[in-house]
Amino acid sequence: MASTASEIIAFMVSISGWVLVSSTLPTDYWKVSTIDGTVITTATYWANLWKTCVTDSTGVSNCKDFPSMLALDGYIQACRGLMIAAVSLGFFGSIFALFGMKCTKVGGSDKAKAKIACLAGIVFILSGLCSMTGCSLYANKITTEFFDPLYVEQKYELGAALFIGWAGASLCIIGGIIFCFSISDNSKTPRMAYTYNGATSVMSSRTKYHGGEGDFKSTNPSKQFDKNAYV
Repeated sequence: MASTASEIIAFMVSISGWVLVSSTLPTDYWKVSTIDGTVITTATYWANLWKTCVTDSTGVSNCKDFPSMLALDGYIQACRGLMIAAVSLGFFGSIFALFGMKCTKVGGSDKAKAKIACLAGIVFILSGLCSMTGCSLYANKITTEFFDPLYVEQKYELGAALFIGWAGASLCIIGGIIFCFSISDNSKTPRMAYTYNGATSVMSSRTKYHGGEGDFKSTNPSKQFDKNAYV
């Protein structure tokens, strides 16, 4: 019962993390222009993995998609690949989890379902690591440019998408770990308990039989002979 509850908790945590990781791909604010040292702000620059935009003081935004994938910076290409891999792994991990959970009717025996649940945990952990690596790589580029005194171009700060990605990656890793530990509970097969009462003698069993059936009556050999039998 405890194993089933832990699997349900792991599934909910992992799915929540996967949804958060998936939501970071279309999110706009991966990085936002900083206002540090600026007196008057006339426009706000922000970007994600697919486009860069500028919003003026009236709230009108103008966006421009990245023209060429091969002309992109290496870190953006790496982040794209890692985030897409994280979403794909999370999708397959959720399918494996449905087959490996005890509360479902598919997946085979308990031993086979335990192996599938452990595989789902490993896939979710890999998904979380990919998302964590992609968000950290993007954040490292932002912080490196921000604290570089020789960098004179527009500086940016961390956007909301990075924090969402880190939160989703953490949930995927936690859920995957719970799935992996649930295999220890599933592998424990219950054993039948047998009680040894000791060897019973033939006379004791015969006495029980006589007492239970009532068909046979015990006779006393001393009463079979009359008192004058030997006279």
